[in-house]
This record gives sequence, structure tokens and C-alpha cells, in this order.
Amino acid sequence: MEAQESASLFVPIHRKIAHMAKPTKTNSGKLVFRPLTAKTWPDMEVLFGSRGACGGCWCMTWRLARSEFEKNKGEKNRRALRKIASSGAPVGMLAYTTKQAVGWCSIAPRDQFPALGRSRVLRPVDEQPVWSVTCFFVAREYRRSGVTPLLLRAAVAYAKRHGAKIVEGYPIEPSSANMPAVFAWTGFASAFREAGFDEVARRSANRPVMRSST
Repeated sequence: MEAQESASLFVPIHRKIAHMAKPTKTNSGKLVFRPLTAKTWPDMEVLFGSRGACGGCWCMTWRLARSEFEKNKGEKNRRALRKIASSGAPVGMLAYTTKQAVGWCSIAPRDQFPALGRSRVLRPVDEQPVWSVTCFFVAREYRRSGVTPLLLRAAVAYAKRHGAKIVEGYPIEPSSANMPAVFAWTGFASAFREAGFDEVARRSANRPVMRSST
């Protein structure tokens, strides 16, 4: 399994690809995708920076009760996520240029995100077991450059290698084209459609539930 997990996927930025296994060079470069593990944790720390991506969240929002999350903002959340990554449990995927990590996608079995169960809008669609994509973080200079759909494809492939049959996401359907990407931390619906996801439920005007399945 270790050899399989260390394998890298190369994909071009700004271009839709048909076969992720075939590297293609473009003027805008290429991306490499690797799971977050103890080995790649230092790259995550560089990407998230001193603010922990957003106000000390360290991508723990969906994993904790609201009161606990607020209490843990910053260093405690950082240590909590590092502990999960070091355990070998699925946590998410990092996107790299040739030099550094530039994007992050959180993905794991839905039961690892108890906060989803407290949401009326994001309650389970049915009783089928799913993996959930809960958040993204892309370095400022790479936002709106096509990183998110490619991260999604890599995340789905990763989940399916771990036995997932259905991968589910909870993106935003923005009411304005000017919505800043930083506020759509669960992703934009357009990126999910580009990555092959289909809408399966919508309990709020701007919050579809979308799935990719075998």
C-alpha cells in the first residue's frame, strides 16, 4: 500500500484532461497530487501558513463540535490534524507544483465529519456509505486557475483506491460571479461538475449535494 500511496499523478493546469495517468506539459506547468501523511505534513504546514489556512481552522471545522472547534482554533487544531495525518487514516490530498504544495482537498469517510450530521441542509441523502469532500484551500496565486477540479479528480481516485463507491461534496452555487474564492471553502458547484460530479439533492438554493460514483 505504501508504494501505491507514494505514486504521483501529474496533470496540466488550465486544461481538462481525459487520462490523469499520462503526464502532459503545458505553458502553465503541471500538478502532482499526494495524500496528506506524516511524510507530507511539512508541506501542509507551509501551504496553510501561520493562520492555519483561515483563522486557525486547520481544516478541523467539520471534525469537531462548534464549541470545541472555537476553543481549539490555532495550535490545538494544528496538532489535532497532524495527529490524524500521522495515524495513517485518510485525510485528504495535496496538489503540488514542481516546487511546493499549492492546493488542499479534505476527503475521508463521511462519519469522520460529525458536523455534517448536525446540518439540516447537508443531512444524508440516503443510507449508502459515502466519502465526503468537505473543504479546499488553494494558494492565492493559483486560485481560479483550474486547480480545484483536478484536485477533485485526484481525491476521487484516492478514495476509490481505498474502497469508496460514492464520493460526495457540498459546494456553493454562487449567486454572483464576483464571489471571492476564499469564501467558497467547500468548493464551487461548477468545479464539481467539471470533475464529473452530479447533483443528487438541493435543500438550499445555493447548496447542492453532488456525487461521483462508479
